[in-house]
Amino acid sequence: MFIYSYFFLFASATLFFIGIFGFIFNRKNILLLLLSLEIMLLSVNINLIIFSVYMDDIFGQIFTLVVLVVAAAESALGLSILISYYRLRGGIALDTVQAFRG
Repeated sequence: MFIYSYFFLFASATLFFIGIFGFIFNRKNILLLLLSLEIMLLSVNINLIIFSVYMDDIFGQIFTLVVLVVAAAESALGLSILISYYRLRGGIALDTVQAFRG
């Protein structure tokens, strides 16, 4: 029954490392940093679902839904802040954002 669970664990680990590499190697674009963060959250959700099915427990799937809702709210809020910042300053490059920190 759980023959393919190793495939999903490998896919989840691959997604997580892609997100980490995107977060580490891309320090210029804020949108790609948010995308890398979402990829890491997706891989964590895949792990929660796999282990929830493996343990025959529903709480992992419920927690996955909660994490997805929080991630969607975080993306919407982050993108709205970036849009307003772009309209105010004319760019969203990370080096210019850090220059205005003060």
